[in-house]
Amino acid sequence: MKEKLLHTPDGVRDIYDNEYKRKRKVMEALHHVLELYSYHDIQTPAFEYFDIFSKDKGSAPSNEMFKLFDRENNTLVLRPDFTPSIARCVAKYYENEDLPIRLCYEGNTYCNKISHQGKLCEVTQLGVEFVNDDSSAADAELLATVADCFQAAGLNEFQIEVGEVDFFKGVIEEAGLDEEEEAVIREYIMNKNFFGLEEYVKHLTVSDHMKQVLTSFDQLFGGPEMLERARSLVQNHRSLTAISRLEKVYHALSYYHCESQVGFDLSMLSDYKYYTGILFKGYTYGTGDAVVRGGRYNALLKQFGKDAPAIGFAFVIDELMKAIDRQNIPVVIEEKEAVILYHQTWQQKAIELGSRMRQEGKKAELIRMSAKKTLEDYEAYAAREHFETLIYIAEDGTEEYRTRN
Repeated sequence: MKEKLLHTPDGVRDIYDNEYKRKRKVMEALHHVLELYSYHDIQTPAFEYFDIFSKDKGSAPSNEMFKLFDRENNTLVLRPDFTPSIARCVAKYYENEDLPIRLCYEGNTYCNKISHQGKLCEVTQLGVEFVNDDSSAADAELLATVADCFQAAGLNEFQIEVGEVDFFKGVIEEAGLDEEEEAVIREYIMNKNFFGLEEYVKHLTVSDHMKQVLTSFDQLFGGPEMLERARSLVQNHRSLTAISRLEKVYHALSYYHCESQVGFDLSMLSDYKYYTGILFKGYTYGTGDAVVRGGRYNALLKQFGKDAPAIGFAFVIDELMKAIDRQNIPVVIEEKEAVILYHQTWQQKAIELGSRMRQEGKKAELIRMSAKKTLEDYEAYAAREHFETLIYIAEDGTEEYRTRN
């Protein structure tokens, strides 16, 4: 029983010591980028009413949420996703604001997926929501912000893949398919099962041209030249408008000098049904999954009472740290200022020295020396805990400064 109490449940883990220090350092670097883009911090509860994330909001399926009940027997869930929570807050606190709202957050999300074997059910996310701007300029700025965050984390080799929900929706409308047929095709495309897709489309009552379009999604990826190829396949206004918008976004990205790290993938779709325009994922070496995801969701806030466009992204910090570790990217942990080691006789002197240092903005940790430990033990501790200096107040009251080499 005692041994069991030392373990965590499947899908969650402890993060401590230098690993946590490095994680905090990376998050601080990303947060600094968001501050430079004028985002303001917001904190939402770890659990909310079930309806905030219900199926009609386009969030996670019910069976993938961790549920609990309050005293009135209301169903609550640990948040599987930040976006609906922020949408609720914007509708509540910014009801009449029609100029840009920029909010950023950090915290944990919880997903109860069986398919997550080997992956975490609790992950840390850091992201933004940009409300009240429906322009291609806002789309481009958000992608540039993602690029700056990658670089702030020390990652220069990364790629941001951009899709467009409206291109897919337009193709479905042009083919005249119903919701059930759309759902099947969406599933095939999301699972990259293009052989299954071809077999399914073969039996649909649509024109040969539309069958060709529906089975072309495995080829609709690449640079801006691919967009011309996609344009030649469709005739509907919705898909053509989506392509034109992507071209505008790409053009704007050239002003940020990050267009070379952006590509397009029109087969990109999402489990979250609230996306209405561009959606994107960011990849780097050392992890098999995207480290950042985002997109435009112009209809979600309306479900909370505020009709406003919005776009956002979230970095999955756990995946980001995995990539940083595997690429051997150095994360410099700020060294603490000093350990003050003293004998009991000199307690007052040690306390006064520590207080002076803290008043000067310096870090100080006081340790009263034990007869069971040697000076070398404390020096090893100071090195292990990344202290820059060990100040030893000897038995005669003299101060010895031992600085790490």
